[in-house]
Amino acid sequence: MSKIKKNDIVKILAGRDSGKTGKVLTVFPKKMKALVQGINMVKKHSRRKSNDQQAGIIHKESSIDISNLMVICQKCSRAVRVGSSKLSDGTKVRICKKCKEII
Repeated sequence: MSKIKKNDIVKILAGRDSGKTGKVLTVFPKKMKALVQGINMVKKHSRRKSNDQQAGIIHKESSIDISNLMVICQKCSRAVRVGSSKLSDGTKVRICKKCKEII
């Protein structure tokens, strides 16, 4: 089970963008990778496919390994480990390991 979900705000722990924060756009659970907005940008050379499309070099996000990401808790505003807990109604939720608040 991946502890990082779509729309989470995460901090980058390793790589050329370490220390930066961004919003998760997509998670690929089988590959254990995620796309983070504005992080791990690569240049892709594209060919013109139709008359209205421009050819050239496009900057786009590349996937980054989930082990290099850490969720930022909205309550305590820092990168934290994520745990899980069951509520009284039986719903499973993610919690911050520092402040015990629901993420």
